[in-house]
Amino acid sequence: MAQYFEVHPDNPQLRLLKQAVALLEKGGILAVPTDSSYALVCHMDDKSAVDNLRRIRGVDEKHHLTLLCRDLSELASYARVDNAQYRLLKAATPGPYTFILEASKEVPRRVSHPSRKTIGLRVPEHTVLQALLALHAGALLATTLIAPGETAPLNDASVIRGRFERLIAGVIDAGACTLEPTTVIDLTSGEPTVIRQGRGDLARLGL
Repeated sequence: MAQYFEVHPDNPQLRLLKQAVALLEKGGILAVPTDSSYALVCHMDDKSAVDNLRRIRGVDEKHHLTLLCRDLSELASYARVDNAQYRLLKAATPGPYTFILEASKEVPRRVSHPSRKTIGLRVPEHTVLQALLALHAGALLATTLIAPGETAPLNDASVIRGRFERLIAGVIDAGACTLEPTTVIDLTSGEPTVIRQGRGDLARLGL
């Protein structure tokens, strides 16, 4: 049965988030709010948790998972980033953008794309999620919370609890998120390539 943490969206109760972090450290999957939609997250280094994350979401190893990072410096430790890419990332973080980059050796091979050795990375602009990342002291592996066979992400924490309470360890309820996904940009082929236009404004990046 999933634990339910109802937190203030602007001043989240740290004692509740510490309890949520404890679930992650035990291999649990959490449903968390982001600046786009709710997401499922787990500890990046826990193979069983990563496998469970994919199984709950209904995706295979070729589906790009995303590392949620606290800031740009943490993001850069998980990816190979040149100067031009860094300038683009600096303009976009924090914010509702996901970047596909070549994974560094800090990323376990089992969580990067099996053939391309790439990973999605982003720095979310969400108070509760940032507090969770700070307490976790490291990036979290994530995927948009879309139920298998559906196309729209889930946005209501109580609905998420009802549908996934036997599959995940906890739900962090900080109110509704937007239903618009992140803008996804591939930076692995030289020029930035927009894979998905979402909430992130391309004009902010000069694209």
